[in-house]
Amino acid sequence: MPLGIFGFRALWSPYFLIFVLLMIAAYFFITVKLRHKYSDSEPLKRGQAILFVISMVLLYVIKGAPVDLMAHIMFTFHMVQMAFLYLVIPPMLIMSVPNWVWKKVINVSWFKPIFRFMTKPLMALILFNGIFSMYHIPSVLDTVKLNFFVHAGYTIVLFIFSMFLWWPLVNKLPDEYQLHGLKKVGYILADGILLLPSCGMIMFAPAAMYETYTNGEMWLKAMELCVPGSTLSGLSISGPELFTNVPARVDQQTGAVIMKVLQEIVLGIFLVKVFFEWYEKEKREGDEITKAALLQSNPRHVE
Repeated sequence: MPLGIFGFRALWSPYFLIFVLLMIAAYFFITVKLRHKYSDSEPLKRGQAILFVISMVLLYVIKGAPVDLMAHIMFTFHMVQMAFLYLVIPPMLIMSVPNWVWKKVINVSWFKPIFRFMTKPLMALILFNGIFSMYHIPSVLDTVKLNFFVHAGYTIVLFIFSMFLWWPLVNKLPDEYQLHGLKKVGYILADGILLLPSCGMIMFAPAAMYETYTNGEMWLKAMELCVPGSTLSGLSISGPELFTNVPARVDQQTGAVIMKVLQEIVLGIFLVKVFFEWYEKEKREGDEITKAALLQSNPRHVE
C-alpha cells in the first residue's frame, strides 16, 4: 500500500520542520548578530555554517521526512535512523558550533561539573553504548514505542549522550579535555566493540523479536507516534506487511547489519583522520627538531 494513505502530516512532519528552521535561525542569530556582545567571540566560519545547515537538513530527513514513517514500518529504516541520529549528526553539530559558543554553554555554573563528568571517555563510552543496547532489548523497545512521551524522552536522552560520546574526539576547545594519538585510536576501537553485542543479538536472533514490528495491534499503537490517531482510525490496515514484502526476521537482520556497517564507516573515517593528524604532527615536530639541530651546529646557514 502507498504511504500516502497516512496523510501529509505523517509524511512530512510540518511541526518538526518548523522546529528545524527555528534552530537554523537561532544558530545564525547567536553566531552572527549576538556575537559582538561577547569580547571573546570570533567570526562565524563559512565551513561551520555549511556544516550546521547540512546537519539540520539530515535531522529533518531522518526524523521529519518519510524516513521517520518508514522507521515505524520497517526495522531496517529504524536502524538507519539510529545510525544518522547518533553517529553522523552529533559530530557535525559539535564541529559546526564556534568554540566561543561552546565555552559559554559549558561554563554555566551548574552544568560545568555535569558536562566534565559525562564527557570523560570511559563514562561517555559506557553511558551511550549501554543505553543504546538497552533500548534494543525487545521488551524495552516495545514499551518505549508505545508511549509518545517515553519515546521522545528516550530519544532526546540518547542524543545528548551521543553528543557526550563524540565530544572527546571532535571538540577543539584548547582548555577542554581532548584525546590525542593512540588514546583516540583506542577510543574509536572501543566504541566499535561495545556496539557489537547489541547488533549481534539482533542479527543472530532465531526469530523476529519486536512485537511493534510483527504484532498488528501493537504496531498500530506504535504508529500513533508519527500518525495522527484520527487518521489511523479511518484506515483499514492490519500490519506492516501491507507496506513491505520483506520478512520480519530478514528486515531485523538487515537493520542490524546496516547499523554496524554505517558505524564502521563513520569510525573508519575518524580513524583515518586521526592517523593523518598524527602524521602531520610527527612531521612538524621532526622538522622543528632538525632545524634546531642545524641551528645549533651552524647558525649562519639556517634561516
